[in-house]
Amino acid sequence: MQAIIVQTEQKNCPLAWQTVPDPTYQPHEVLVDIQATALNRADLFQRAGHYPPPAGASEILGLEMAGQIRAVGAEVTGWQVGDRVCALLSGGGYAEQVNVPADMLMALPDEWSYQQAAAIPEVFLTAYVNLFMEAQLQTAETVLIHGGASGVGTAAIQMTRQAGCRVFTTAGTAEKVAYCEGLGAELAINYKTDDFAEQIRQHTEQKNPVDVVLDIVGADYFARNIGLMALRGRLVFISSLSGAKTELDIRQLMGRRLRLIGSVLRSRSLTEKVAIKQNFMTQFWPSFLDGTIKPIIDSVYPIQQVNEAHEQMRQNRNIGKIVLSI
Repeated sequence: MQAIIVQTEQKNCPLAWQTVPDPTYQPHEVLVDIQATALNRADLFQRAGHYPPPAGASEILGLEMAGQIRAVGAEVTGWQVGDRVCALLSGGGYAEQVNVPADMLMALPDEWSYQQAAAIPEVFLTAYVNLFMEAQLQTAETVLIHGGASGVGTAAIQMTRQAGCRVFTTAGTAEKVAYCEGLGAELAINYKTDDFAEQIRQHTEQKNPVDVVLDIVGADYFARNIGLMALRGRLVFISSLSGAKTELDIRQLMGRRLRLIGSVLRSRSLTEKVAIKQNFMTQFWPSFLDGTIKPIIDSVYPIQQVNEAHEQMRQNRNIGKIVLSI
């Protein structure tokens, strides 16, 4: 098959569409002909050598895909050759084929395109597990989502609004701010021109109005995140783009009974991932089927233009997902 290979021996590790061995599949897995995959910032980190795949996972980039089942393992029930599916992956999405545990598959309605479906698994499952399982976000609570125009951010805004929450978010341009508000954020703040903590306090007329924070920034936002959090507030870290080390006044945690939650998705066990997928589908899949929630797609590139697609993400020019068509 053909797949994207990181050319580590060259400057900037360019990506190339090359011939590689076909994947094999286990009795509990299916083999899928991939029609589309999508970018995640983790792909940039892995390409640079900073985010190796978990043990046993494919070395090929790509954490999600949509396609058509080509073959079915001997132990698989409920799926057959020709079924249209999408799935979260531990790796292997930038390729023509991938092996997937059958329990991770999600069936595509006939009217969905593969490009649409490929933009769902990683960001929606990431937002779901961290907000609704780790932070246990409840109806009528207030949530602050950093990076609201990202893939995870656009997913999180839609799901939290659907769940009846009050949503604040940050973004880096006026266009992104407006888009986040169009998705349902009550307040979107341009973090490059305004202090998000000040803006939220002015808007709410409260010192500590936020129940849950979904944070991708890390060190630079830590003190302001903590300062905004309400009694029994939860701060979930899913990245540390500004740095991983900061200072903590433990008395703030004690006094307001705050919780700090560190979270990853890719390295979790298959059992955990299946449970996340099932809970997500129970709570939110009907909203996808009726169109209330949808993946936000910034652009679609042919897989052969993956270097250009990565540059689009590296420059933070995208709103929502960047999709690769195979």
